[in-house]
Amino acid sequence: MRLSFALLFLVGSTAQAQFKDPAVPQLLTLEPMDAPLASSYTELLSGAPAKSLSAQAKTEDWPSFQGSRRDGKSRESGLLTTWPTGGPSLVWSMQRGPGYSSPVVQGERLIYSHQGPAAQTWIDCLHAETGKRFWRYAYSAEHTPMYPSFAGPRSTPIIEGSRVWIHGVEGVFHCLDLSTGRVLWKRDLKQEFELEEQFFGVVSSPLLLGDNIIINLGAPQGPTVAAFDKTSGKLVWGMKSQGGMSCASPMLAPLHGEDRLFVLTGGKSRPPRGELLVLDPAQGEMVASFPFRSRTYESVNGCNPVVVDSSVFLTSKYSTGSIGVRLDKGAQAAQAWRAKRLGIEFSTPIVHRKKLFLIDGVRDRGGALVCLDPQSGTELLRTDLEWEEQVLIDGEERTLDAGVGTGSLLHVGGDRFLCLGDNGHLVLIESTQEKTTVLERTALFHASETWTPLVLSRGLLYVCQNKSENLGQAPPRLMCFDLRGK
Repeated sequence: MRLSFALLFLVGSTAQAQFKDPAVPQLLTLEPMDAPLASSYTELLSGAPAKSLSAQAKTEDWPSFQGSRRDGKSRESGLLTTWPTGGPSLVWSMQRGPGYSSPVVQGERLIYSHQGPAAQTWIDCLHAETGKRFWRYAYSAEHTPMYPSFAGPRSTPIIEGSRVWIHGVEGVFHCLDLSTGRVLWKRDLKQEFELEEQFFGVVSSPLLLGDNIIINLGAPQGPTVAAFDKTSGKLVWGMKSQGGMSCASPMLAPLHGEDRLFVLTGGKSRPPRGELLVLDPAQGEMVASFPFRSRTYESVNGCNPVVVDSSVFLTSKYSTGSIGVRLDKGAQAAQAWRAKRLGIEFSTPIVHRKKLFLIDGVRDRGGALVCLDPQSGTELLRTDLEWEEQVLIDGEERTLDAGVGTGSLLHVGGDRFLCLGDNGHLVLIESTQEKTTVLERTALFHASETWTPLVLSRGLLYVCQNKSENLGQAPPRLMCFDLRGK
């Protein structure tokens, strides 16, 4: 049997191991910052001020990867339903360094991690509505990825209360004070746990769960998954499995009436290994396991596991495809279906009305919105999102073929989704399992590798332009657009 689709299940404590903390977190005394940064800076460009929020509008923070519930769904109301000519207005933009991390927002503060000069990582705290800077924390982040052209941070920070946590691309884990940017504690997890250099460095985004932060650690000698105390940084529990660190992020979801952790492992390893781990979040004990990874060495599991009732959707490129894993009450995991031609690289599907909505596409080419039945793997609807676009190139109007490619989705209420194409197109879609309608469409910019998911908070939409403009001079930017309705 091929490893990717073999049946495997482990029960109870057979895969549980106790790990001693290899180091005491480096706790730092709070010292005054050397020199406060100016709130105005040359990298910031201001556009039209955002409209005032409606008194009836429902708003929320966006404090972690894919939002507060990590499901890519916004509960905000009072958003624009029709766009002005040229699309939503630009409120501000900030020139930034390489990276693919998402910003996170709590109240008026936005945290964003990107690469600075001389192999530094910059962590910026900005005013969410104006882009003005409260503080910047910089530290040395030298590492040697296998693909240096894909440089910069990837893991998305977490905000809660007065603290910020960031897992750097080189493996250093920081806890910062939200108000000042001062370091409260930090750990070099790569050095402490002897982590191997991955294809792209650290990609997986930590999960805040109660008093613990869960990390897809992937230490060769264990732990594979670890929980760290959010206040002190000390190791709370760790468990070891055969799979190593992957690009997928830990998820929490109910299973048969109990909260469970779902962690998809599988990164750089010989022979290639990876698996879905289902854990008890209290102690990290194994509940179930199922192997899943491409047999290609230079590949990773990048898409988060998606849970619908007792089924888990797993997907990957690299000739792997997608499968549905069914978990019964006896902790047995079995493959329910397989769709070999449907494989997503890193954009996590969204659960809406018990169905999966996802973008199935090819980089820089056409893509389609797919509605999938998670129980059977049946495609209920497929809508191509491709069109012709008029653009100016060297002063001459030309017609180009355009599409969403390996785009990502953000659910914005009702049956509506925002889709961000991988070359900077923004599409407003209304879709059910019977019909898809494109309501609005615009080009925010024309730049490849637009892979960072959209972020929405208080009616403002944050978009990461990860490469320089193809049809102009604009450098990579963090951009804020006004989606506030009347």
